[in-house]
Amino acid sequence: MRVANASQIAFASVMIALGVAGLILGGFMPVWSPVPKNFPAREVLAYLCDAVSIGCGVGLWLPRPSAVAARVLFGYLVVWMLVFRVGDIIREPGVFGAWDGCAETSVIVAGALVLTRQGVRFARLLYGIAMIPFGLAHFLFVKETAALVPNYLPAHVVWVYVTGSAFLAAGVAVLTNIAAPLAATLSALQIGLFTLLVWVPVVAAGSKTPFVWSEFGISTALAAAAWVVADSYRPSTTARR
Repeated sequence: MRVANASQIAFASVMIALGVAGLILGGFMPVWSPVPKNFPAREVLAYLCDAVSIGCGVGLWLPRPSAVAARVLFGYLVVWMLVFRVGDIIREPGVFGAWDGCAETSVIVAGALVLTRQGVRFARLLYGIAMIPFGLAHFLFVKETAALVPNYLPAHVVWVYVTGSAFLAAGVAVLTNIAAPLAATLSALQIGLFTLLVWVPVVAAGSKTPFVWSEFGISTALAAAAWVVADSYRPSTTARR
């Protein structure tokens, strides 16, 4: 009987929380975006996403059905990415947001794939590719990113370039398998710190802005998924490849 490790529990907990929030608030949670307003049976699809999040999240908590839950979640995320994220790139290949959005979903797909205990190497490759748009976003949107840096930190623009470069370096390291475990761990830590230092204080301050909650949700999911990928470099978590 395999016991879930800390990263798996964190990832499962985030999925459950997003599913519950979706049922309470209605609509699509950040992981399940974007869906056109005229999409057929849009409301039904939103509830299906919530059910998948909760069901698979609970399954990942439990030793026996965790592998099945991971496969279901992975399959659902792949279909979602192909239909909505890759679809956006095909429709608007010149819009950077389409690539960045696809990168976000790719990290979560990579996390789910790692938990299936199959295709771990491909999951790492997908994760490495996703780091590239993350890094480029910092350089393309310097002003917008600098505005997110906490006020108590000096030289906001410098932090933008440093963190952007770190994402790019992590992507290259994971893709080339040069210091890949360290790169995956540090990039996961960076995403986690970004969540903790940028979005948690805003949410804790009582912000009700949908954008803030959306960014908090996706950032938390990315941090959990990145932790799972980083954890995959531990021998005990990669028994099957």
